[in-house]
Amino acid sequence: MRRVYIKGDVLCSLILLVLLLMLLYAHQRITPVWGTLHIEQGSTWSRPLLSGASMGHQTKPDPSKYPVIPPCKPEVQIKPKAQGQSKIKSQKARSKAKSKFHQPSTTASLQPTHASFDFDDYLQKKDQRDFKLLIDQPTKCSGPEGAPYMLIAIKSIAMDFDKRQVVRRTWGQEAVSQKNMNVKRVFLLGVPQNQTALPLWDKLLEYESLTFSDILLWDFEDTFFNLTLKEIHFLQWINVSCPKVKFIFKGDADVYVNIDNILEMLEGQEISKDLFVGDIIVNAKPIRRRNSKYFVPEFIYGQGIYPSYAGGGGFVMSGHTALKLHLACQEVELFPIDDVFLGMCLLRIGLQPTRHEGFRTFGIIRPSAAPHLQVFDPCFYRELMVVHSLTVPQIWLMWSLLHDPNLQCHRSQDPTVFPFQWSNKIGKTDENKAKEKLRNNDYGMKVFVEH
Repeated sequence: MRRVYIKGDVLCSLILLVLLLMLLYAHQRITPVWGTLHIEQGSTWSRPLLSGASMGHQTKPDPSKYPVIPPCKPEVQIKPKAQGQSKIKSQKARSKAKSKFHQPSTTASLQPTHASFDFDDYLQKKDQRDFKLLIDQPTKCSGPEGAPYMLIAIKSIAMDFDKRQVVRRTWGQEAVSQKNMNVKRVFLLGVPQNQTALPLWDKLLEYESLTFSDILLWDFEDTFFNLTLKEIHFLQWINVSCPKVKFIFKGDADVYVNIDNILEMLEGQEISKDLFVGDIIVNAKPIRRRNSKYFVPEFIYGQGIYPSYAGGGGFVMSGHTALKLHLACQEVELFPIDDVFLGMCLLRIGLQPTRHEGFRTFGIIRPSAAPHLQVFDPCFYRELMVVHSLTVPQIWLMWSLLHDPNLQCHRSQDPTVFPFQWSNKIGKTDENKAKEKLRNNDYGMKVFVEH
């Protein structure tokens, strides 16, 4: 018999060919199993990709033949503050993997929004306007000084004792000025939404009221969308307990207020006439983005523009105007944003609010032309009336700096008792423009309740 000799390179080729055939066979046996596992247990975005890549129709596998794999959780939770960073990272990832399948982003489903607020439930309960006053200050406006010349009303929540305390110790002090202008103070609160976060909150507020006599507490849940209830109940309290107040400053607890400047502005104003001054926002549009704090769906407010309203950081109105607003707000449907709701009430009585540049309810913005300007400067703050969005230490620091006897500012005017040097009367230019807008009826909306 003749022997056949195979060369080494031919033998290696045969071995490699056999191994390749074995790998192909194994691949054909394994691939359907993993494919079905992805289809049955994979993430939501993997299903259309696999179904689109399959050849022809797919047969539904028997789940009992395969192990049950729990659905995967996303490794990284996308937070609202890192949206810009997540977009940059996703763009880099796509540029590095152009040859791979494009996987649709799950950002939209992971982003938390403020749409958890139940607007349907709000519509069902929005006509509930009367809530019990749990803590009252019935003698606030009937003391020995009589009705206050100016009442300071600050929106607050139960756990913000530190903010209330810094207001009491700084710009919100109750006192009588050199011109016999007595100033009183109240804080406006509702029942905490999360009562477990502040144990014995009711006892603490009761003790705080006994100590400072400036707490007004109503029996409604203190949430952002219930600030409108705080507005109408405060106006009701003015109508019942403080109808002779001459002027009212109403604002937030995180603002710095120059009370002396406001008192100087009010000199010469007639208490029997309407007055509403602040940082007025005109032609604002409803925000339809669901991730916004101020999101309002169209079925809540279908108009394309809001009436003119004052930024809630702080505004001044006369007691005469407050009494008229109390009656007007009873005829206007409740709206979940309190600033806009009060603008609707102003529109109801035909009063156009007046803008004053001393009210900075959106804070102080450093101008682009002066990037090195120090906006937290006492010489700058002494010219303003209200500055919003300050922390407790900042309010305390600014108060201390402004009351430092060694403070020197470069001014062309001679120093006076009141640091504010603008005219006592409100600018006629802004007032004439406001009246012209009101005559032209820029809004063309209907926000009142028909009876």
